[in-house]
Amino acid sequence: MKKLLLSSIVALSLIGNSLYALEANASSKSVSANAIKVAKKSANKQKDDTKIIKEAVESIDLVAQTIKLIDQKKKDDAIKTLEKAIGKIEVVLSNPKAPALIPVDAKVIVAQYLGDAYSAQNAVITSVALLQSQRVQEARRIVSALVDEIDFKTINLPLASYPSALKMAAKNLHDNKLDEAKKVLVTTLNTFVSITTITPIGILEAQDLIIAASKVAKENKELALSHLSAAKEALKRSEALGYTSYSDTTYKMLNEEIRKVEKEIKGKNKAEKLFENLIEKIKEFKEKALKTFKK
Repeated sequence: MKKLLLSSIVALSLIGNSLYALEANASSKSVSANAIKVAKKSANKQKDDTKIIKEAVESIDLVAQTIKLIDQKKKDDAIKTLEKAIGKIEVVLSNPKAPALIPVDAKVIVAQYLGDAYSAQNAVITSVALLQSQRVQEARRIVSALVDEIDFKTINLPLASYPSALKMAAKNLHDNKLDEAKKVLVTTLNTFVSITTITPIGILEAQDLIIAASKVAKENKELALSHLSAAKEALKRSEALGYTSYSDTTYKMLNEEIRKVEKEIKGKNKAEKLFENLIEKIKEFKEKALKTFKK
């Protein structure tokens, strides 16, 4: 009876530990999900704060209307509409603080990779093998899914070149050169500068998980270790997907710092300074991992 009771206690202990592990893992997933949620909210706020200059947007619409009027051979109406567009642009230019690039649209795009680091590594290896076998389209389909980032994208009007192009088109219209005017306007409408800032989600998650671990390390060792384990996985995934940083800190160094913290938590658990150092490094690593592309 005693042996049976002891076995029951051991079994309950094992079940309890496994349930706790599931709870800790769920908690780490919750931290990761919240990190993405906060980042999305921040990016959307940045989008809302982006000053879209009304006159610039309206001038683009007027240019598009001018092209339609040219197609309809309504030369006089086209001239009047284009003159309105030029006037609106000049209103913007009259401000001495007018920027070189004026945003006319902004959007936030979130693409989350749902696999783990292992699946990302396998996908990269497979796509490389396919490319070596000249199976480009199969490789492309795999590579196109290897994205884990939040993109903040603005479409900008190049202020310096736009007004002169509109005036050139207006001159062509006055000279009855409708085809030439249309070509200039079509080219102008297609002359925008797109700026995209990319934030890797894996690095973002790792930062929040490390901060969460630092807050519970004293009261809840297991939860702190669970958060740190999830942070390592997030970094591994981000590295496998090819997200790099201009920081002097590397993925390898971050993992070494996390292991030091884990060791301290399992021991005397005086990891405050180690956490401070790690949080500073992951923050700097994330900031220098942001990539801005202009085209």
